[in-house]
Amino acid sequence: MSYRIPHRCPVCSHELIITKLACTHCPTKVEGEFSSCKFCRLPTEQLEFVEAFIRCRGNIKEVEKVLGISYPTVRSRLDSVIEALGYGPDKAGIHTPEESERRQEILIALERGELSAQEAARQLRGRR
Repeated sequence: MSYRIPHRCPVCSHELIITKLACTHCPTKVEGEFSSCKFCRLPTEQLEFVEAFIRCRGNIKEVEKVLGISYPTVRSRLDSVIEALGYGPDKAGIHTPEESERRQEILIALERGELSAQEAARQLRGRR
């Protein structure tokens, strides 16, 4: 069985690095410090959205149909993925990975109902 690589330490929540790679065919193993790609760090829900978005060639109407969600939800999820990848609405278009992660945590908490819309907005504004 294959599992997704965890990117956060389950004890302290800091970033994990990949330190060992092994060949699936021969006994070769490579050790060192390796980073994963930005897309690999996305939560499963965002990866599924990106896959649907690409499969639909970016056609938002098609994404709506495939995922059974509304236009505003598609836009919201797309914005969420864009920010999680480190690109934001600011003029520079770039957030630090920590800022992007924090913003993503706020949005997830909002979606789960752990934060009110007002509190999420306050936290997002305070983090800019």
